[in-house]
Amino acid sequence: METGTIPIDELTGGLDLYRTLESGQSYLWQREDGEMYTETPAPGAWYSTVVGSDAVSGNSDAAAAGDVIRVRVRDGNLEWESTTDAEPAVRRLLRLDDDLEAIVAAGPDDSLLREAYEAHRGMRLVADPPFGCLISFICSAQMRVGRIHTMVSTLAREYGDKIEFDGETYHAFPTPKQLATATEAELRELGLGYRAPYVVRTAEMVATGEAHPAEAQNLEYEDAREYLTRFVGVGDKVADCVLLFALDFDEAVPLDTWLKSAIEEYYPDCDRGTYADTSRALRERLGGEYAGYSQTYIFHHLRTGA
Repeated sequence: METGTIPIDELTGGLDLYRTLESGQSYLWQREDGEMYTETPAPGAWYSTVVGSDAVSGNSDAAAAGDVIRVRVRDGNLEWESTTDAEPAVRRLLRLDDDLEAIVAAGPDDSLLREAYEAHRGMRLVADPPFGCLISFICSAQMRVGRIHTMVSTLAREYGDKIEFDGETYHAFPTPKQLATATEAELRELGLGYRAPYVVRTAEMVATGEAHPAEAQNLEYEDAREYLTRFVGVGDKVADCVLLFALDFDEAVPLDTWLKSAIEEYYPDCDRGTYADTSRALRERLGGEYAGYSQTYIFHHLRTGA
């Protein structure tokens, strides 16, 4: 077992691990008490995930020889344990090198955004493996965050590799080839409903090399969003989520139900009638380069009723 600590006071802007991992950005982590996404924090709890060997590059997908990573906050430090030297991967997955203070300072003078930043200090964007992120948000349609997490965890348990670590069994999110072996009927039985054929077909597309979400990373933002919509079950909103939470497009602004309500109440002049035009207007209003950070804080602030 490899272990390490990262002092939180060395991270510009700090770190709120609970808000980072339970704010609707990622569904690929597990909390040790099994109560993730129950809206009840568990200070000091371990969170775990399984990543492929190229996690640091940003193009990782869970693989047969994946590494378990556990993280928790205790005594002012982010502690990690892993099957490998995981500090580079931890820094990548939790975006610990982001300068949160500079990002907040660069935001517009907006009352809702400032309120959200103040209420949720230390919440960072995540950098999930692209394939796991893509499938997670295909599953997210018309679902609450807790239910999405259950679906994604079920896929890992049923189709992913089992990895033993420190006396516990962990489940990697399935590779595209593993998930492509699933049938629509099986996934419906697991509770995916109408999303089942979308998941199977998307896994087949990636497994056969027809397309891969990571390929969007080298495109301009709106071209990248268009590229991701080729996957079955992926519209503009899901594409924006993948761009923001897996591919480093910090300007992406997913327009979900909460953001649409924010537009109606706080930014009515940004409603331009179409997703692309409205998203573009809101992106400019929320700070351009870091508009995705602004979106994530506003989403979490409104969703939690803070």
